[in-house]
Amino acid sequence: MSGALRNKTVVITGASSGIGLACAGAFARQGANLVLAARRYVDLCALAQSLEQTHGARAVAVRCDVANEADCEALVQQAVTVFGGIDVLVNNAGVSMRALFADLDLAILHRLMDVNFWGTVYCTKYAMPELLRSRGSVVAVSSIAGYRGLPGRTGYSASKFAIHGFMESLRVENLKTGLHVMVACPGFTASSIRATALDAMGEAHGETSMDEGRMMTAEEVAGRIVRGVIQRRRTLVMTRQGKLAVLMNKLLPAWVDKKVYQLFAREKNPLVK
Repeated sequence: MSGALRNKTVVITGASSGIGLACAGAFARQGANLVLAARRYVDLCALAQSLEQTHGARAVAVRCDVANEADCEALVQQAVTVFGGIDVLVNNAGVSMRALFADLDLAILHRLMDVNFWGTVYCTKYAMPELLRSRGSVVAVSSIAGYRGLPGRTGYSASKFAIHGFMESLRVENLKTGLHVMVACPGFTASSIRATALDAMGEAHGETSMDEGRMMTAEEVAGRIVRGVIQRRRTLVMTRQGKLAVLMNKLLPAWVDKKVYQLFAREKNPLVK
């Protein structure tokens, strides 16, 4: 599949770290033009320069807070101005949380929905004319938490469930337009998302609550996303554990409740015991 996306324009949100950073490299290796979006503009500029030097990719960095609608509109306008259109939008920007609902400030839930759900909606809305014109792809990087609620992640799970509903509706609306709609659901992935997850008061935890060494790498996730775009896949559930969780949640949801509880009771400093 090398070069399958050559000269296609790919917009990636949350591109400064984790899965977004890995996606930037994976799409660059396919010869794509890149529009890299995140709040950390200095890091994005360094990434764009690195991709240009390493892969010969054309890359532009755009400072963007996806929770801000105007930023999302400006991101799309920048992509169109520089590259003349958009072929792939990867809605990857996201934030997590780790706190029991009884303990948290409701502002945390607002933040989760603003970034994870509304960020996806805003970027998709403004990119739609270009994506329809190119018969391109819109991708949402979601989670198994979009299929199954997880303890200590009420806001995160709610935002991912909302994304799934949005993307599913969008897919049906566009069955005959040529737009490709894909939801990508990695398993637990080694990245900074748990260290930056918000606690009950909205502060970053600063450390992971799980064993990162046993998780998927961001690079593995990015490779699967790129292949999914090329193959125009509908949904990617990336691990055996994830596929089993989705299946068993349909068949035996009460049993899955207990298994999920047991899993999260084994976290470092568990919230459920």
